[in-house]
Amino acid sequence: MWEYTEKVKDLFLKPKNVGEVENADAVGEVGSLVCGDALKLSLKVDKDTSRITDARFQTFGCASAIASSSALTELVKGKTLDEAAKITNQDIADYLGGLPDEKMHCSVMGREALEDAIRKYRGETRAVKPSENIVCKCFDVSEEKIRRVALENRLTTVDEITHYTKAGGGCGLCKPDIEAILKDLWASGPPEGKPPERKKLTNLRKITLIQDVLEKEIRPRLQADSGDIELIDVDGNRVIVGLRGMCVDCPMGNSTIRGIEERLTEVIGEEIQVVAE
Repeated sequence: MWEYTEKVKDLFLKPKNVGEVENADAVGEVGSLVCGDALKLSLKVDKDTSRITDARFQTFGCASAIASSSALTELVKGKTLDEAAKITNQDIADYLGGLPDEKMHCSVMGREALEDAIRKYRGETRAVKPSENIVCKCFDVSEEKIRRVALENRLTTVDEITHYTKAGGGCGLCKPDIEAILKDLWASGPPEGKPPERKKLTNLRKITLIQDVLEKEIRPRLQADSGDIELIDVDGNRVIVGLRGMCVDCPMGNSTIRGIEERLTEVIGEEIQVVAE
């Protein structure tokens, strides 16, 4: 059973922007029913400003595919085409609060559909190169795609490639070829240094992550000892909580607060101060 975030569950059960944009200015399509995942993205673009005014999707796939597609439409609306073109598959996953490793290919599919729509709107064509090598015939994944996704996401193992592209997830005969591609790609050694700088979280995203940590990690532990915690407010990096039950006047209260601070700082990527009212 996959462990989905509340955001993924919400956008799966109540997806936003389902359907087709009437008289769409651009349509991007990726995947196929044969492969098990397919996505059609339609956009309405203001021709004077090149700004995306509407975006809708149709998809055949799992909960992650539906949630990723819905997230994509929310991310692109209001952006110019140049701004939308900078959206990465990791941006889609981050919007959802993360995806299971095995479902990251859904975010990649969304990014590819967006690229296809923008390319078509601009009248650009993408002819398949004569030299393009289809590595995974089960899911029609080329060497070009494997290399690109590996570079963008710093992938170094065959399992990671499968998670992000599905290549190798069928009969498995292409796994040695994928391994050879990775060895060639990282011939000078695996990617070093720190990963790409993490984008600053929006206030909404930060609050969502804080709520998730408190609800899924902290509360169950406190409730197991007859205690509880309530999120009161978030003011920048200052998180105000209320201790409840046996946590009130508990001699270990300060240690509990410090532990919550450390966990939230780790998740948010910024120093968080937790204050009990």
